[in-house]
Amino acid sequence: MTAAPAFAAVHDDKPGKQPQPPARMSGVGGAQLGKPGTQVSLGAGAPVLPKDVSGRSWIVADAESGEVLAAHNAHWKLPPASTLKMLFADTLLPKLPKDAVHKVTDAELAGVGEGSSLVGVKEDHTYSVHDLWLGVFLRSGNDAVHVLAAMNDGVEKTVEDMQAHADELQALDTTVVSPDGYDEPGQVSSAYDLTLIARSGLQKKDFREYASTVTAQFPGEQKKGKPRETFAIQNTNRLLTGADGVSPYQGIAGIKNGNTTHAGSTFTGVAERGGRVLLVTVMNPSSDEGQAVYKEAARLLDWGFAAAGKVTPVGELVAPKSAELPSSGGSQPVKEGKGAPAEPVAAAHAGSGGMGIALAVMGGVLVLLAAGGFLVRRRWPLPDRMRRSPRP
Repeated sequence: MTAAPAFAAVHDDKPGKQPQPPARMSGVGGAQLGKPGTQVSLGAGAPVLPKDVSGRSWIVADAESGEVLAAHNAHWKLPPASTLKMLFADTLLPKLPKDAVHKVTDAELAGVGEGSSLVGVKEDHTYSVHDLWLGVFLRSGNDAVHVLAAMNDGVEKTVEDMQAHADELQALDTTVVSPDGYDEPGQVSSAYDLTLIARSGLQKKDFREYASTVTAQFPGEQKKGKPRETFAIQNTNRLLTGADGVSPYQGIAGIKNGNTTHAGSTFTGVAERGGRVLLVTVMNPSSDEGQAVYKEAARLLDWGFAAAGKVTPVGELVAPKSAELPSSGGSQPVKEGKGAPAEPVAAAHAGSGGMGIALAVMGGVLVLLAAGGFLVRRRWPLPDRMRRSPRP
């Protein structure tokens, strides 16, 4: 599929007016997804969409089948904020051994933008790649991003790698300027692309583990003659932690939130209920409701679980370019590059108020073939189902 010509959003300078989506947007995933406004096809018994959703762009999709259940301006190119870190992680996780250790230099932290979210990486201190990824996923640390980018031959090379990976995923609304999602002119993505990227990341065991970790210990200062200190960090994903007046969402297993001046609040999440896995992305809600991006994402997930099987899909999440999908039902081997077979894993058990999370894997959905390809069931499903233990 090819993207339709992109047009800039229409802005109205009158007070209280919201920018309008382009009249034409990308057709990747289906022509209906390229139309402005809400796209949904309700069947018998399907609940209506929640009215209190103000995101400029959002999408609800089945993570395994790839079916898009409903969407609103799905291909509108908007600043992504730190949700772009999903692409950063999906690109670099396979390249950097998690047990590798790196000593941070002043130059590696010099490019971190003013006002960035930080985990507390310090120059002249050593960190494992595992530590740095915890800083990226839990605290959205731009300092950790820049150190990992340095380990990948620098920010410029990392941006190039991320853009190439976005193109391979057919995330064609995405233009990468900075690896951390910091506001930069021309840096955009879309609810559709962020959902594609999240779906790709969830194929990776380490991505799933980090995205679902609630709390962890992060290395602190190393004082001469004393054991190195550590300090606790907590995930900034409120649907995962239940922080700041947001109720933890039953079934949530990650993924990533973001917030900047130009992007507003952004969020992509994955949740499982009753054997069904849904992905949701919400970008820049205009509501005055506190923590609106999380509450709107929760409402859309609730709707998606209730509507599944009762709506006609309005599009689909496409496979990567390298995955040659079968033209009809049945499973056919396709190339998908390097990878590792899905294995049962458990995420870090930690939480706020004694709340824990387990990342469970159900094998057999995606099988690694000896030739290095994957067995695809009609589309490009997740290799497992993740679920959060119901909260008390």
